[in-house]
Amino acid sequence: MIDLQPKFITFDCYGTLTAFGMSAITRELLADRVPGEKMEDFLDDFEAFRGDEVLGAYKPYHRVINDALARTATLWGIEHRDSDGEAIYESVPSWGPHPDVPEPLAALADRFPLVILSNAADEQIMHNVDKLGAPFHSVFTAEQAGAYKPRLQAFEYMLDELGCGPGDILHVSSSLRYDLMPAHDLRVTNKVYVNRGYEPSTPYYGYHEVSDIAGLAGLLGI
Repeated sequence: MIDLQPKFITFDCYGTLTAFGMSAITRELLADRVPGEKMEDFLDDFEAFRGDEVLGAYKPYHRVINDALARTATLWGIEHRDSDGEAIYESVPSWGPHPDVPEPLAALADRFPLVILSNAADEQIMHNVDKLGAPFHSVFTAEQAGAYKPRLQAFEYMLDELGCGPGDILHVSSSLRYDLMPAHDLRVTNKVYVNRGYEPSTPYYGYHEVSDIAGLAGLLGI
């Protein structure tokens, strides 16, 4: 248990709270062009290009997905279809929470104001949030901020909207690259890494590590 009373607990959504479903639908859509034994490599490249796409000037999330998929297809020398990008984007609202999320998240909501900062589109995010089973004080998106994480502008927008500073929040994410590294750079001292196996632990960035949201609740004595 840690002695911590943040004004807000701020969360990443997709991957941390909501089970990230992009790989499953991409496998289905690209099965006719990418051999099964090569699909994991293709998915890794698609992930890398999505990461690159969010570093530039803001553009809508559907374009991030489609442009990253097109660049991956070019790298692999296969046909790109805009319909695939559209189908991946349209699948996002159907994604539900990780099984470990609803019960401890609801318990946390009884004690702390909960906030989401997500690389999401406004038209989609509440479909996912409504499935989490807990009330949220605020939900902020890249569309509202005009910037995607890991850009610091996204975090600055959230802090401005909350009317607080980096020391007033506990930021929680399953991604070091998108969340905990930029949070560290912005001097967010209180951070929790939910290690879902997406990225290797990097303790330099100064966080508490848990394996699920129940572990987060336990850290806070709930």
